[in-house]
Parts: sequence; C-alpha cells; structure tokens
Amino acid sequence: MLKLIYTENSFYLERLAQSLEEWVTTRTLVSLRAGASFYIEPTTASFLLPANLPHLRELEVFVGQDTTDAIAESGASPIALSICDGEYVEVSLEGTWLTSDPEDQEGIFVTAMNYAVEFFLYQLWKEANHRASVPKD
Repeated sequence: MLKLIYTENSFYLERLAQSLEEWVTTRTLVSLRAGASFYIEPTTASFLLPANLPHLRELEVFVGQDTTDAIAESGASPIALSICDGEYVEVSLEGTWLTSDPEDQEGIFVTAMNYAVEFFLYQLWKEANHRASVPKD
C-alpha cells in the first residue's frame, strides 16, 4: 500500500506493508476513540516525477501490465502515467482520500496496487527527492 501525505508545502510518500482495508479501519477506529471527525472518499491523486529518472521506463512496463490485469478484474486502472512536458511525467492514482476537513488541501491519500508498481513508484519518488536535495555545482 502507498500512503501519500499532502501538507501545506509539499507531500511525502510512504510504502506500508499493511493492507489498505486494515489501515483505513485502524484509522477510523483511532478517530472514533479520539472523538475526532474526519472525511473519507474515493478519489484520485496526482504528483510529478522528473522524466529523466533512471528506471522510469521499467515503471511504465509494470504499469502497463498492472493496468491490463486491473482492467480485466475490475474495469478500472489504479494508476496512469502521462507526459506533462519534456521534463516531467504525471503519476495519477486511484484510491482513498482522508482529511479532517473536506475543504482542506491537506490530508492523506492511500492506494494499493501490484507490489512491483508500488515498489518502483516508491523508489523513483525517493530518487527524485534525493536529486532535488543535492546541491548543484
């Protein structure tokens, strides 16, 4: 399962071993016990990756395989890649959005898909963040 945490200034991606259903159930119980309200809905989320990342082509292959399998099973694909321009690729994911305020831009998006797709996506996101944090000479 992938968990995307959207904050005011950025977002963070985590890969979790828990199932999507287990994580959402736990989150719901914690909110109920704490007396905190939250909003949950199925939706999509997107983020950008640099188009020149190594292994991006491998992700495209895995996404193509996962898309074919997912469409055959459920009629929908959990992930799509789109070229934005020469520098970026947009990653769009189907999943579940959780937030404390439905009007807020901050919250958590969770999705589950093929292990290989999750793994490559997470690795590419880490590589993109590493490149962004390394000072250029």
